[in-house]
Amino acid sequence: MNLEKFNQFLNQLSKKGLPVIDADISMNKYIKIDLSEKNKEEFDFDISSSKDWENYLHSYLNQGNFSVAFGGYLEQRNLYDRSNYFKNLKENDKRNIHLGIDLWCKQDTKVLAVLDGEVHSFKNNNNHGNYGPTVILKHKIDGQKFYTLYGHLSISSLKNLSKGSKVLKGTTIGFIGNSSVNGDYSPHLHFQIIRDIESYFGDYPGVASKKNIEFYKNNCPDPNLLLKLNKINNSMNYY
Repeated sequence: MNLEKFNQFLNQLSKKGLPVIDADISMNKYIKIDLSEKNKEEFDFDISSSKDWENYLHSYLNQGNFSVAFGGYLEQRNLYDRSNYFKNLKENDKRNIHLGIDLWCKQDTKVLAVLDGEVHSFKNNNNHGNYGPTVILKHKIDGQKFYTLYGHLSISSLKNLSKGSKVLKGTTIGFIGNSSVNGDYSPHLHFQIIRDIESYFGDYPGVASKKNIEFYKNNCPDPNLLLKLNKINNSMNYY
């Protein structure tokens, strides 16, 4: 199935947005945020400090009594320059284009299976700037097989998991971790759709370079096809 048809398939799985974090958080508590290079003037603090990021996001959400700041699909970000795990001296090889959607909110927020599936793999990717605890689910719906990745979880999220175990849509599969375990970020969920997991286990690139972005755009469709967060409008909208 080509990308256009696969995108249509994903979009038609639900008319409403599917929750990927605590479903009790109302959609009017969500606010878009732009972390791209074009908005870098907004960040007048040390981007290498997870604490400074957390303070900034706390203020950003409190301006409108919001609970979740979201966005980031295909954003080109300076944020990753702080970590040697992503940084590369050759501009086209530098991994700085984000392949999922981030949902920035409180630590220990419930993380939900977005669709019925089974546990494909899980792992603590504990390099600085990486996902930290990560869970990948496998889905097979109407003959289409694909995967969803949930990154930056708590350590406890990896307990009592087993490969191949069934999960139902809306089931709590973990909790959002804090900066001490999640790769040194302000608490958030990285959610990503993957068509072909290749040989990865408990991990998959969540940031791409300009050199290989066309491959990853094809293999990692826009998570908003399921979440539909792009339909949210509010007065602090950057997009």
